[in-house]
Order: sequence, then structure tokens, then C-alpha cells
Amino acid sequence: MTSKRITMIDYGASNIRSAQKAFEYLGVKVVLTEDPEVVRQADKLVLPGVGAFGSGMNGLRQHQLPGAIHEAVRRGVPFLGICVGMQLMFDKSDEMGIHRGLGLIPGRVTRFPDNLIPAEQQTPGSPTDTPSSAPHALKVPHMGWNQLELAWESPLLQGVNQGAYAYFVHSYYCDPAAATAILAWTDYGFPFAAVVAQDNVYGLQFHPEKSQNLGLRILQNFVAM
Repeated sequence: MTSKRITMIDYGASNIRSAQKAFEYLGVKVVLTEDPEVVRQADKLVLPGVGAFGSGMNGLRQHQLPGAIHEAVRRGVPFLGICVGMQLMFDKSDEMGIHRGLGLIPGRVTRFPDNLIPAEQQTPGSPTDTPSSAPHALKVPHMGWNQLELAWESPLLQGVNQGAYAYFVHSYYCDPAAATAILAWTDYGFPFAAVVAQDNVYGLQFHPEKSQNLGLRILQNFVAM
């Protein structure tokens, strides 16, 4: 029988309550904890987060949580990282210096460049280009609704349609070492990883709690694992 209970790791992330409420809306019991032993014994783990990568890792280390997370993941516990929580799953980030992450999925986290151009405006230059026809750069952070391009089938994305919209707020993106870790892409000047997975570890770059029915469907899929 599927457990309607998840353990949410509380390391000081500011959006933890909104993520908690989204699961509770689905009838899921949420156990908030900063206790490594509770994390080790969890049936399902969720790592939410907004803010900076470095401070997030510092919060996890202060509570001695990285080792407990690794033990649970090795035991096969389904693990879901949300927004910065997804970024923390990777090897390292260059946000405000180089910081080591949890290393659950090989790869790095880096900032969107400031000169991003929308894909539809990325045409080869020609001598006839004029300042009035020059493309407009995209703003960083990437903020608002954007579409998912599904790459692989996964229980996490069951019932999610190609081109579905999710809500993003981030200046840094994940660059997995292996493209096979990317379940869905989103385009913001170039394709970046919006949903990732490796074995029992999953990550969402967007905010499911702000993504209406799409977000609730994905969270329900995770609970059903």
C-alpha cells in the first residue's frame, strides 16, 4: 500500500511552508525534520529550497544532514529536490564562489549568461542587420511560466503533457554530466534541465507549489512511488 507520508528536510529554507502545504492539499502527511536520524529512517524524502546554493549546503551541514541523505538514498528511498533543493543534489555550484553539493547526480550548477537571446530571435547575423532589428536580451533571473519539453518517460511525469507550463524563479541552472539524467527540458535562450532523475533521485527546477495542476500532478506522482 502506498504511503501517504513524506519527510521534508528542514534546513532553514524560506519556502518550506508553501511546499508543505502543497503536499498537505493532496492529503499527504508531512513530517518536517532537521534530525539526521529521522532522515535516515524516512520512506520518502523531499528537499525544498530557495536562496543561495552555498547557504543551503551550510544549513545541511550544520544539522549533519548530508550523510543521512546519502544513507537514505543508498537504501532506495525516493528523494525529490525542488528548486535550489534540486541544485543541491549536484556536485558543485559557482554561485558566489565554488561550493560542493551533495553529489547525488553528477554535474554542476552555473548562472544564466546576461546576454541570452530568445531562440526565435537567434538567426545568423548579416551585414543588413540594423540596431532597430537587434534581438532583445532575456532577463536574469528566469522568472514566470515556461514550457516543459519531455525527454524520457518517467513515473514522476505520468500524465504530464508535452508543452505543459510550469512556474520558474531562478538565476542558476543545472548542467548534468549525462543528458540521460534530464527528464524534461525548458528553453530560456538555450535548453536547460527542468526535471532530472537518476535511479531513485529526482529534481524539479520549477516550483510545483506555484505550478497549479501540473505541479500537484507531479507531487502526487512522487507520493505514489
